[in-house]
Amino acid sequence: MAASFLHTTVLLEEGVRAVLGDAPAPDGTFVDATFGRGGHSRLLLERLAPGARLVAFDKDPEAVAQAGTIADPRFSIRHQGFTHLGELPPGSVAGVLMDLGVSSPQIDNPARGFSFRLDGPLDMRMDPTRGQSVADWLATAEPQQIAEVIRDYGEERFAVQIAKAIAARRQERGAISTTAELAELVAGTVKTREPGQNPATRTFQALRIFINAELEELQQALSASLSVLAPGGRLAVISFHSLEDRIVKQFIAEHSKEVYDRRAPFAAPKPMRLRALERIKPSAEEVAANPRARSAILRVAERTEVRA
Repeated sequence: MAASFLHTTVLLEEGVRAVLGDAPAPDGTFVDATFGRGGHSRLLLERLAPGARLVAFDKDPEAVAQAGTIADPRFSIRHQGFTHLGELPPGSVAGVLMDLGVSSPQIDNPARGFSFRLDGPLDMRMDPTRGQSVADWLATAEPQQIAEVIRDYGEERFAVQIAKAIAARRQERGAISTTAELAELVAGTVKTREPGQNPATRTFQALRIFINAELEELQQALSASLSVLAPGGRLAVISFHSLEDRIVKQFIAEHSKEVYDRRAPFAAPKPMRLRALERIKPSAEEVAANPRARSAILRVAERTEVRA
């Protein structure tokens, strides 16, 4: 069973190269904002100079425990979400790497409740020691709330029907408490689906994003990166679905242009704070070896010399 919990880091080489740039042994402070199972962190430590520092963040206690196996004085882990990135000193960071994917051990462990393929408690919290589980939320949420979450975060066109089915099930037989119960209910409600995709895919994605406030935290962490990155520092973000990628793309685009104040047309524009560098997707070889990499997109930007 333990072997099924192994994790293969997506865009490992590309992500590390993107955040470090071309220097042979970069110095300074770097951030792995989503430690996961530490693939990026370990390779970063191999590449960094002896005097460099790597700070990692993760909400998952299992990830933090895994980080404890790294015996490198340059490395430290914070049991916090990456919204706390802004607590680092302004202009103190040479590079920030964010891998927004859910790790394979989280998906493959039924006890975490992330997967519709494995029966387990309907939890889905990145940090199971804090906050409300999906099961707890579904037990009391209004059908309209449920429909909005599934529609907005899962882009599910049958969101209203699924929400009504959840409410009806709750009234008839009690609240849904397991992943198998929810997957079965959704499969019985969603009559059409894209070839090769489980009917519950979008619903599970939506509930996970919502219960962990993933999009809100991403927006906060991106904003914080502008504060902590030093001039010339790199921001590299790996996203796995369109909602995340849209936020990252728009954030980089917004801060990669000069802003004019329409109320003062002759005033100097507010200078851009980022310079977009590249967009990278996994190679065909990587996708063949790890199908979970197929939707990944890496976007890279550089902090400009002008500070906000």
